[in-house]
Amino acid sequence: MTEPPQTEEGWFVLHDFRDVDWDAWRDAPERERERAISEGVDYLQDHEAVVDADEGTSAVFSVVGDKADLMVLHLRPTLDHLSTAERRFEHTALGEYTEQTTAYVSVTEVSGYVSDAYFAEDEEEVDEGLKQYIEGKIKPELPDDEYVCFYPMDKRRGEAVNWYDLPFDERADLMAGHGETARKWGGKVDQIISSSLGLDDWEWGVTLFAGDAVDIKDIVYELRFDDATSKYGEFGSFYVGRRFPPADLGAYLRGETVPTSDTEGHHAEAEGGHHHGDGDHHGDDGHGEGDGHHDDGGDDADEADIRGQLEDLDIYAGQPHGEDVYATVLYSEADAEEVSEEVDGLRGNFEHYDTHVKTAVYEGTYTDRVAVVSIWDTASAAETAAGFLSDLPGVVSRAGEESGFGTMGMFYTVKPDYQEDFVEKFDTVGGLLEDMEGHMETDLMMNREDENDMFIASQWVSQEDAMTFFRSDAFRDTVQWGRDVLADRPRHVFLA
Repeated sequence: MTEPPQTEEGWFVLHDFRDVDWDAWRDAPERERERAISEGVDYLQDHEAVVDADEGTSAVFSVVGDKADLMVLHLRPTLDHLSTAERRFEHTALGEYTEQTTAYVSVTEVSGYVSDAYFAEDEEEVDEGLKQYIEGKIKPELPDDEYVCFYPMDKRRGEAVNWYDLPFDERADLMAGHGETARKWGGKVDQIISSSLGLDDWEWGVTLFAGDAVDIKDIVYELRFDDATSKYGEFGSFYVGRRFPPADLGAYLRGETVPTSDTEGHHAEAEGGHHHGDGDHHGDDGHGEGDGHHDDGGDDADEADIRGQLEDLDIYAGQPHGEDVYATVLYSEADAEEVSEEVDGLRGNFEHYDTHVKTAVYEGTYTDRVAVVSIWDTASAAETAAGFLSDLPGVVSRAGEESGFGTMGMFYTVKPDYQEDFVEKFDTVGGLLEDMEGHMETDLMMNREDENDMFIASQWVSQEDAMTFFRSDAFRDTVQWGRDVLADRPRHVFLA
């Protein structure tokens, strides 16, 4: 008998597919349709808010094609939770106008293909980062991406080609290659893999999430050529759809485009949109901010105005929103060494993702501040990281929470031979800043692991006060001087 991988399970998953009886819906009196919409919205909002359990997550999607009209996705700690959720839908007035075309039951899972050491409980090999990575696999949060694709799959077990006859090491190598191929879509496609062995007709359920439906097509296409799939993969029916907030149910039933407002997004309806129990944070705690280009209270038009004014002054201000990296910055009052030890564990987890650019601890040159900077290719990844980082010791605030106008996030990489010169130049500029009207505080913060990597945290009473400095001869001279000493262009990130 070949060696099966060890597994650990997490949340049970229900993909509940529904058809709407459109003839009955059109013939129904207006008051009955209103009642069905009201009860349907209440049901969906309650389940997105996870009022039925201590932890879990839910969402609703419109399905394109003739296989179904709606998909309601539930992840919960037990099968009983799923059973109750399924039956409660049938008891709503909306349930009278829908029929369950199919459903799929599974459970989230990680296996020994991910880490043998984890299942061997080897504390020397398994750091906190790996534990949190695995926790994110078995208790996942639903990505913010609008488009979804679900399909079931098996591993072939025919007479000539049988996955289950392969030695463990060979299967592990195939899965590692499969993962390498999938990681090309890091930041574009997220996935939840759940096992249905003994629970449903297929062996696994795969749910893909993306901001662009073409990315879903492309990743499935390329993975078909991967050895683990081309030789051993078999697939069931594919379902594709788009997520919408429960409040848009009426608009969906009226034939309108949903989500009705792309600016609000599907996650605006339920607080946080997913719940993982008390004490677990995934970016909704108020300390972290996933979009390093502007604070939640900022305005995109103001940011565009700032960047435009800087461009007129020939000052590089980073790329527009959505075309650059996303920075999460948190300040801590704890000892820098203590913070660094904690960050090391989290960074090991973050590095499993291709969307991760870097996470580092910085110390202030003129203050006792410790800053943790985490940079990602996508806003959703930065939001998730902010949730983990908010639990670091001594965290007191995030960049942008301070009063006034923050120009925090001017990142610099200095040529090694000019590091001391850069610090000296900052001393000179810092002296000028202290005398400027509207200036509150500026500090040069250095990466504890790389003294040539630093950023300037600067706080002003107003945007106009900051722009006065950027228009000054002193700043122009500094920019000109910096072109000779910097290893690359600075990235300016504004938190207005």
